[in-house]
Amino acid sequence: MATTVTPASPFRDYLHRRRVRLHAKPHPHSQRRLSRTARLRYAPDGGGAEVSGPPASAAVEEQTPQERPEDFMLLAANRSEFNEIIMVIDSPVARYLVLDHNKNIHSILPKTTVWTNSYWDEFVSLPAIVPRGPVALLGLGAGTSAHLMLKFWPWLQLIGWEIDPMIIELSRDYFGMSDLEKATESGGSLLVRIGDALSPSATVEGGFAGIVVDLFCDGKVIPQLQEAKTWLQIAKRLMPDGRIMVNCGGSDTEESLSSPWVQNPTVKALCSAFPGQVSWKRLSEKESVNYVALTGPLPDLDGWSASVPSELSTNRAGPKPMLERRRPGA
Repeated sequence: MATTVTPASPFRDYLHRRRVRLHAKPHPHSQRRLSRTARLRYAPDGGGAEVSGPPASAAVEEQTPQERPEDFMLLAANRSEFNEIIMVIDSPVARYLVLDHNKNIHSILPKTTVWTNSYWDEFVSLPAIVPRGPVALLGLGAGTSAHLMLKFWPWLQLIGWEIDPMIIELSRDYFGMSDLEKATESGGSLLVRIGDALSPSATVEGGFAGIVVDLFCDGKVIPQLQEAKTWLQIAKRLMPDGRIMVNCGGSDTEESLSSPWVQNPTVKALCSAFPGQVSWKRLSEKESVNYVALTGPLPDLDGWSASVPSELSTNRAGPKPMLERRRPGA
């Protein structure tokens, strides 16, 4: 059980100050409601617009209770060697893992729908276009991607790397990660590894069928992912015909959705590492400002759409598979 601490200063002040350390005696399972002015951010946009909760499609919004600021409750707060601020925040709609001074949302556990209506949903489409085999999650967080992928692909063998053991403790206590570590009826499960996801030891014999990369620090993509050599090293962990799917964060500059080239340094590094073998998609502004990229030859889009779970089908309400693809320069 992770130690829970309560900020000594009022939570309103704590939430809005740019830099402050937690100074308090441990107080297990303390709960405090967020102030009416409290807002949350989506993590990997490098400081994008604030939102009161996760964005949702019109179909989901009709079914989901509207979150009000007063509905947010602090379940746990802590700090670690890797994260000065770690908070678990609850609401009627979802539970959030919030990190960093920017109060970035790094993981979500929805309560009223399976969908996050953000980039995590895109990762569910990866198993349909890779060989059978283990899938790596580099940047596990509280397990949002693992929850989604095991729900729709219960036979998957997931191996997730998270550098912060405190996040794993809190995730087991508050985000149901312990359930993911148990085998499903189809034999799938999540194996948790605590350590550096970019370490050469973060691999398996025979390679991964797919690798999901979601690595951020202080709300930004880690610098190593903006270097082509990092991607070449990650690709060495793949089995033949394996693919990498990446949350690339947002753009460094203002850009229209119709722009022929993205100003995203992670996408640029991927294209440098794998010329002609990178497809990317910018999520709609209603979902988030993130780019999601995929390595390998462009898949057969009709076949991919037909292979994903029915809940992801383009003819149903809710999230769609990652089909709107453009190659840089197209």
